[in-house]
This record gives sequence, C-alpha cells and structure tokens, in this order.
Amino acid sequence: MSGDTTTLPKPGRIVSVNLSEKKTVRKTPGDRGTLVFDRGFEGDAHAGDWHRQVSLLAQESIDTMVAKGLDVGAGDFAENITTEGIDLTSLPIGTVLKVGEKAVLEVSQIGKVCHTKCAIYYQAGDCVMPREGIFVVVREPGDVAVGDAVEVLSLGDGTCDRCE
Repeated sequence: MSGDTTTLPKPGRIVSVNLSEKKTVRKTPGDRGTLVFDRGFEGDAHAGDWHRQVSLLAQESIDTMVAKGLDVGAGDFAENITTEGIDLTSLPIGTVLKVGEKAVLEVSQIGKVCHTKCAIYYQAGDCVMPREGIFVVVREPGDVAVGDAVEVLSLGDGTCDRCE
C-alpha cells in the first residue's frame, strides 16, 4: 500500500454519496455514508469480500453524458461516490486515497467490462462507467459526506493484493 508521493494530483471532493440495496440498479444519491473496513459502504448491495467494494465516477464524466443529451446525474451510473476536481482515470491501481477525515481507500480496478449493455448505453449509445469509473477497497473505515476531500496519499505501482 505504499507508492510514489513525488507528484500527487490536487485533491478533489465528494459531490454525492450513492447507495442501493440491490445490484444492477441506479443508486440513490445522498449526503453521507459509512465505509466499513474491507467491505464497502454499509447498506450497499456492492459491499462485500471482493475487489470492487466501492465505485467512484467523476461528475465531469457524468457531464459528458449530459452533453450527449442524457438526463442523468449522480448515482445513475451505479457509482457509490461521485467526485469533482480529481482525474480518477489517471490514478494507477494501488493508488491510496484519503476520503473525509478517516477513510482510506486503495484503487483496485480502473473501468470494467460491460457484459450486458445497461439502459444508459441503449439511450445514448455509450456509457462512461466502463471506461472512466474506478473501483476501490476500503483499507481504513470511516464516515464520508458531500463536500469531503478526496486526497491522493500515494500513487500506485499497478498492483493491489485485492486485484483480480
């Protein structure tokens, strides 16, 4: 969990915390959530003993889809945390993030294979989550809320013990 700290990106911030009790549905935007060690968000369907415990997507990526004519917002891509001001896709696997006052996350996957096209893909002919979403594991638990900083503590080396 250690990596390069020489040229760290500027911090971003949380614009929405999104949770759902079921998989394959849009998540409900909210103001806060509790991250559980090595599980994910308390009460979220994607929490569990695997490498994609929490998902993040930039508001800037959502804005790209809005520009294509979609009426979408935070949580509509099933991301847990919608961020602003941090280039998520530039963060290598193994990057360590501090979110809020206590939570520490480690990037475990960038993008994903979209085996079945979602409703958003069929509406727009595209979906940003498979390319621009990232997934993390919870290394230190904590509460997070809208407005909290998303700070890079160290850049990864391309490895994570939770990666597939």
